[in-house]
Amino acid sequence: MKSFSSLNLSKDFLTNLDSLGYKEMTPIQQKSIPLVLEEKDVRAQAKTGSGKTAAFGIGLLNQLDSKSYLTQSLILCPTRELADQVSKEMRKLARPIPNTKITTLCGGTPIVPQYASLEHHPHIVVGTPGRVLKHCQKGTLKLDNLTSLVLDEADRMLDMGFSDDIKLIINKTPEQRQTLLFSATFPDQIKKISQSIQKNPVEIRVETIHDDSNIKQFFYEIDRQARTSTLISLLQHYQPESSVIFCNRKQQCKDLAEELWSQGFHAVALHGDLDQKDRDQKLVQFANKSSSILIATDVAARGLDIKDLRAVINFELSPDPEIHIHRIGRTGRAGNEGLALSLFTASEAPKVNAIEDYQKRPVKIESTSTLKPKQNTKIKPLMSTLCINAGRKNKVRAGDILGALTKNTKLPGKHIGKIDIFDIVAYVAVEQAVAKQALQILSEGKIKGRKYRVRKI
Repeated sequence: MKSFSSLNLSKDFLTNLDSLGYKEMTPIQQKSIPLVLEEKDVRAQAKTGSGKTAAFGIGLLNQLDSKSYLTQSLILCPTRELADQVSKEMRKLARPIPNTKITTLCGGTPIVPQYASLEHHPHIVVGTPGRVLKHCQKGTLKLDNLTSLVLDEADRMLDMGFSDDIKLIINKTPEQRQTLLFSATFPDQIKKISQSIQKNPVEIRVETIHDDSNIKQFFYEIDRQARTSTLISLLQHYQPESSVIFCNRKQQCKDLAEELWSQGFHAVALHGDLDQKDRDQKLVQFANKSSSILIATDVAARGLDIKDLRAVINFELSPDPEIHIHRIGRTGRAGNEGLALSLFTASEAPKVNAIEDYQKRPVKIESTSTLKPKQNTKIKPLMSTLCINAGRKNKVRAGDILGALTKNTKLPGKHIGKIDIFDIVAYVAVEQAVAKQALQILSEGKIKGRKYRVRKI
């Protein structure tokens, strides 16, 4: 593995990479970054979690003219979650470059504040195709000076029906530009779109099968009507501190979340019918350990970066074995031991066979009789989330919230967890035992000299 210091980057940029924990390049970074720095078109096969944001982001930022307030790079993503994740990572990477403006444009959020953000042209735009196209058509987003275009998770964008939108957006960009295409798979449609929008692209492929040596994977055959009851037995037997449960349909997510709540479990569901505020809130609750269970479809979960995930549970098997491997690859990362549990009926046996063929080894099928569920175990979350009606636009920072909670109070900082700041709202996780005390401190006190409404969610 090569270190980032082998790249032709400035000392400040390398120092920032080191502070962010970027020590050695991943395979996709090692192959992509030198080509991006040489301004070549790249067609790369890489999955979420492979380090692809840095693979294209480092190159784009090093070509950026920060003194020219024109939109120079556009990064298109299939989902709001991935766009938000890419934007956050790009902002971290851009710290050594003064006054770099990065704007996120996604549907499901109010469009009027985006107009204001685009009045002063951002250097980099990250967004979903539908909302980016709308701004192009309204004239609020100008792509005349674009030098770099990135299609991130291109296969998923085509699966979601964004092909026409992408073509219309590309028609509004200069013909002379660098085009980078990142995709988990290379179906014919991807090759076709690459040929139409890229110039002599260099093709890169890295190993796409997740290293699952740290994952314990078990399959359980069930009767169809026993699916939910078996899931509850799994939760009560293994008692994972955090788990993502995958469903194939969004209605299934809603129904399962309601059923688990009625059984006393703290579960949140992520699906396409939620507005952005609700999606953000549910993801915050799960990421900060205020909720133990996240229920999601594959589309809703695409691009989520959830660390220290103890278990993945397939409530239903995916019809695509590659998606199954992608699902379970979210656990057992960074040397931690992971757990992957899958339910299937007799009629779904062909899906199990397809998974075995794909991973080139048999799966381990366990009997549900081996489960020893501890009755009345509800897997209570460790933390509770407080919501503050103030955010970035109020110039509120994480340190301000931490100070308000601990300065001149009897609440030690060790009881306070993750703090998330959004434009007009902030969330702080506190241990369950001190949630009432923390709520009182923030409700009666001030943050940066001002009182804000605070509630527990």
